[in-house]
Amino acid sequence: MVALQNTNLSPKTTPPFSLKNGMKIKFGTNYSLPQWKVSVFQSKVGIFCKFSGEGIEEKQPISNNNSTIIKSKKNRMEEYNNAMKKMMKNPYEYHHELGMNYTLIHDNLIVGSQPQKPEDIDHLKENENVSYILNLQQDKDIEYWGIDFTSILKQCEKVGIRHIRRPARDFDPDSLRNELPRAVSALECAVSKGKGKVYVHCTAGLGRAPAVAIAYMFWFCDMNLGSAYDKLTSKRPCGPNRRAIRAATYDLAKNDPPKEPFESLPEHAFEDVADWERKLIQERVRALRVT
Repeated sequence: MVALQNTNLSPKTTPPFSLKNGMKIKFGTNYSLPQWKVSVFQSKVGIFCKFSGEGIEEKQPISNNNSTIIKSKKNRMEEYNNAMKKMMKNPYEYHHELGMNYTLIHDNLIVGSQPQKPEDIDHLKENENVSYILNLQQDKDIEYWGIDFTSILKQCEKVGIRHIRRPARDFDPDSLRNELPRAVSALECAVSKGKGKVYVHCTAGLGRAPAVAIAYMFWFCDMNLGSAYDKLTSKRPCGPNRRAIRAATYDLAKNDPPKEPFESLPEHAFEDVADWERKLIQERVRALRVT
């Protein structure tokens, strides 16, 4: 267990912390915490971070059936994490109150959680030289967390970050399978420009975003799926849907209409591809580029 604590640091000057596996946490400035402590726990199931102290359960009114219900951010996180564990069958958790967190995967590729405020955009530009943001969230994901998305987009435009959206439904492997080719196309196009890093995010940075990064490494970096999956998850503990990536690979490599459906293939089918299949996949993904 690694404990990070500071009782004097001003919220306005809180720097990002870098954990020993490369994950960075940029603490937000939304809460007034005269004293705070952060405990970082690392175990075989990954890394999660949690504030201890008061002031992190800011309550917001939500209208429902003509009555006002107070739902705390803590309850919202619990609902989200319970759904993630149930649908994705993994133990990882998202802690929105800690602010944006991210991991450098390649020199030009970052995977992380959602930016929550314009200052996060400034941070990505100034500290990480991000030139592109690829957002996998649907509108309802952004609304669920009360993010002022308009201010995020305005700040991207102000600092010269191109914001790209390729939404996929959260916790839905079929939606991920369908959207992976377009998302990877956008990522590959942005990386190929060589103008700075690409920040790929969903809500928690634990499912959709890492899946897109893994598929990109599999299809364009001459890696098999196992190597790409292990490389990313060794740096950012998470559990993206491996089967959805294999299924999307099958969809792109398929060139014979009567070919048997993916669902009938062996469990490890399309964990790797032949050179000609990778070339076909790359051609089809690049053909999806939107200028």
